[in-house]
Amino acid sequence: MKHQYGNSIIGQTANTTKEKSDQSDFSSDSSDSEEERKKKKKAKKEKKKMKKEMKKEKKRKKKRDKRDKEDKEINKSKDTKSPSVNGATKKMAPMTKEEWDKKQSVVRRVYDEDTGRSRLVKGDGEILEECVSKERQMQINRDATKQDGNSFQKHLAKAL
Repeated sequence: MKHQYGNSIIGQTANTTKEKSDQSDFSSDSSDSEEERKKKKKAKKEKKKMKKEMKKEKKRKKKRDKRDKEDKEINKSKDTKSPSVNGATKKMAPMTKEEWDKKQSVVRRVYDEDTGRSRLVKGDGEILEECVSKERQMQINRDATKQDGNSFQKHLAKAL
């Protein structure tokens, strides 16, 4: 009987050690997976940090490029003759009476392709009337009506 008890005790001890080793394997597995999770989390955090840094750098570069472009434009405008007051260039200021008169004194003839009419435009866009004879007025209206029809047909064909 002792033999049986001895074996059973030894068997129980062997089982217990086996269970402990199984548990230690499980705990090492769980610690491995925890370590892996921690590594992945750290890698993800680093990736996010790098992405943020890249975004900041891109923003800084864009800002520098914009500033450089503005500087070039300012230098370019300084090279051209621009109005100045006491040696300094004039950026945004109201027009003087002389500048406005000079701009408004220019009258040009502008042709409108859609209507077939040519108009007199003064300065910034004021439309002037042109004095013509009755026959010339009738001819202008006929041509304009014909051109209006052609323009309408062209737009209609594009729509279809």
